[in-house]
Amino acid sequence: MDRYPRDMHGYGAEPPAANWPNGARIAVQIVVNYEEGGENCQLHGDAASEAFLSEIVGAAAWQGQRHWNMESIYEYGARAGFWRLHRLFTGMEIPVTVYGVATALARSPAQVKAMQDAGWEIASHGLKWIEYKDHSPDDERADMEAAIQLHTEVTGERPRGWYTGRCSMQTVELAAREGGFDYIADVYSDDLPYWVEVDGRQQLMVPYTLDTNDMRFATPQGFNSGDQFFAYLKDSFDCLLAEGEAGSPKMLSVGLHCRLAGRPGRVMALKRFLEYAAGHDGVWFPRRIDIARHWAAEHASTNGLRPSHMDRDTFVAEFGGIFEHSPWVAERAFGLELGPAHDTAIGVHSALARAFRSATPNERLGVLRAHPDLAGKLAAAKRLTADSTAEQASAGLDALTDQERADFTAMNTAYTDRFGFPFIIAVRDNTKASILAAFRRRLDNDRDNELAEACRQVERIAELRLQSMAF
Repeated sequence: MDRYPRDMHGYGAEPPAANWPNGARIAVQIVVNYEEGGENCQLHGDAASEAFLSEIVGAAAWQGQRHWNMESIYEYGARAGFWRLHRLFTGMEIPVTVYGVATALARSPAQVKAMQDAGWEIASHGLKWIEYKDHSPDDERADMEAAIQLHTEVTGERPRGWYTGRCSMQTVELAAREGGFDYIADVYSDDLPYWVEVDGRQQLMVPYTLDTNDMRFATPQGFNSGDQFFAYLKDSFDCLLAEGEAGSPKMLSVGLHCRLAGRPGRVMALKRFLEYAAGHDGVWFPRRIDIARHWAAEHASTNGLRPSHMDRDTFVAEFGGIFEHSPWVAERAFGLELGPAHDTAIGVHSALARAFRSATPNERLGVLRAHPDLAGKLAAAKRLTADSTAEQASAGLDALTDQERADFTAMNTAYTDRFGFPFIIAVRDNTKASILAAFRRRLDNDRDNELAEACRQVERIAELRLQSMAF
């Protein structure tokens, strides 16, 4: 494997400004999962009963049997839990997104009408609430298409958002290839939306959550009381609000299930949290479709350099000059395990530096000797590379007095005679005065220490060159 598909970089240290509407400092987005009537059940043509997310912690699937207790727990979500959550959110005028399993929606016409009357978004939660990890791509695609069709029949319009939940490795690609979703939510990898490319098309991802999620009431070491749920939601809100106040607004997703948060002993904790959040200024309560549309308008996908997608010739043509006159560094870097984290200046620099550091001493010495003297004969003859020309000009080395030129010439000669390679310094980090001071100081180094310093400067020059490129 020489290309790594996972993105471990994301937005890096400085996420983009979300620019939420009206200057909001945090977006609090509520999801109500509507799965009741779409879970594993013999009545639905499944081989076994449901075993996931119920009051029966550690439940096992009953092969070839219906599970009366499991079915009735799910029925509670539709019959009672949904309406309790509906009253809470409509009473507080907080819009939500419903992740609706298509077959569950079809079996709950009154709940669907209530969702629509409240102005809630109904995104697709798949055809059935089942596990897809062992499905073939063709079978999963067929279920996805059936879900869209049934969803459209039941609600009157196709879903604009998609979340499978119990997904496979191909779910996101299948949903992106379907081509009709404003966003996909089958990721947990960020606090902000982001774009991914599938088959040359940009697809918006709006991440979901499994921590600020009432599912933890139904898992070992999860929430045991409403107070724990409230405290965790409050701490999450406080952290993200503080980041928003510091200039980096984020999104807080809260995931709910009718049969879990819809229970009386839990809904009051949810109510306390909503009142707490709504009591702050700068809080936006959007649906997920609102976030997706906002992000698409404010942060359209860009087509900067994507080194991990380049072929060898393109990669070397783009980065072969970063280490002065040494394209072999880029050639070797191309053969490393590159991925989305290398589609940045930092990432390419890491790959190039690895190739440079793993080279033989003579190869590294060759890179040093490929560098021109500062304010030397090549500069006077205008025979520097474009990068070197701009770098030397940035410190005013293209406009020296006669005395300065004489000083540089004398020190270039003394340095090269002593060490056997030119004096190298990241000019963009310096001024004429600091460069001359470094010249005098480093002339006193022994060769091993100076060789190491020169290599560090070569890497710094490469870093600065990459930072000026449009990633």
